[in-house]
Amino acid sequence: MKSVITTSCEKAEAPMKLLLEADPKKEHVIDYIKRGDVFVAEEAGIVIGVMVLLPTRPGTLEVVNIAVSGSYRGKGVGSRLLQFAAEAAEGYENLETGTGNSSIGQLLFYQRNGFRIDHVDKDFFVKQYDEDIWENGIQCRDMIRLVKTIE
Repeated sequence: MKSVITTSCEKAEAPMKLLLEADPKKEHVIDYIKRGDVFVAEEAGIVIGVMVLLPTRPGTLEVVNIAVSGSYRGKGVGSRLLQFAAEAAEGYENLETGTGNSSIGQLLFYQRNGFRIDHVDKDFFVKQYDEDIWENGIQCRDMIRLVKTIE
């Protein structure tokens, strides 16, 4: 069965556990859920992916969170969510996202989906998070910002 992407009707029902897999700071997640739009990917009525889109600057729509349930990773769900985001970004100039310098798989994922590295917010994670984040044996310090131009 193919997954279906829908708007989450109630922001209070956003799949917090899944969102926290992509961003461990609950305060950040709650804040951008309130300000953005939450979309879920479902299969047979089960949430298998989630994405939050937020207009951040004039002409820019940002993917502030995207996560896919473990057993569905690598099956195209995340790419379908990003395709949905690009369609939702009609009228914007750019679709933007950010990930940690240590998030090797995510950097590959975004670039395979048409995003290009734009700039680096140095020490973003050190300043914004109370505890150190480690992935792939690397401390997550910098936010790598990626942009996809909307045509």
